[in-house]
Parts: sequence; C-alpha cells; structure tokens
Amino acid sequence: MLKTASLRDRTRANRAAAKIRREGGGTLATHCTAKGLRRRQAKSVAGSLRDKAEKLGIAGTPGVFFRGGSKHDGSLYTGEEVARMALIYTPRIEAYKIVAAELRRLAN
Repeated sequence: MLKTASLRDRTRANRAAAKIRREGGGTLATHCTAKGLRRRQAKSVAGSLRDKAEKLGIAGTPGVFFRGGSKHDGSLYTGEEVARMALIYTPRIEAYKIVAAELRRLAN
C-alpha cells in the first residue's frame, strides 16, 4: 500500500518521539523530527542547534549510531538540554520558528 506524504511524515514524527521517550534522549535531528520536521529540515535545524550547544557548553551524552551499515559517533541530548539550546536559537523560516517554540516548551 502506498503511503501519502502526510502519513509518512506523521509516522516518522511518532517514531522519533517514541524513541526519545523510550531512551530518555535523542540526537538533535531526532528531536526536530519528533516535532514534525522532515529529514532535510531537521538536519538544518540540528546544525544550528549544535552551534548553540557549543556556545552554551552543552556536550550531551556520547553515543554510537549505525546508519547505512556504517558506524558514526555523535551525541544524545535530553529534552531539557535541547530546550536550553532552543532558547537562544532564532530561526528565520516560519516552520522552524514553530518547532523552536515547541522545543522551548520542553524546559522544566
């Protein structure tokens, strides 16, 4: 059965959110995907948030990821860490502004 784009996006977002709940954290792109961004958009926002993490001194938890049969090193971030990064993130694109606002709400 062929999935429509909206169903595919919603499925991807739900799976990302479940992974974050299950593991207690995720990559920056996973957090953005969980808020409804597509992969390419999530990677763009994640790159910007990664710069903010460096400014704030947030290192995250080191992790190893497997993608396409190869191993990659990276960092996992909790919702609170992502929220702190989102506080100083000022996007220009409207969709990114909405996601940034949702990420800020993760701060406790």
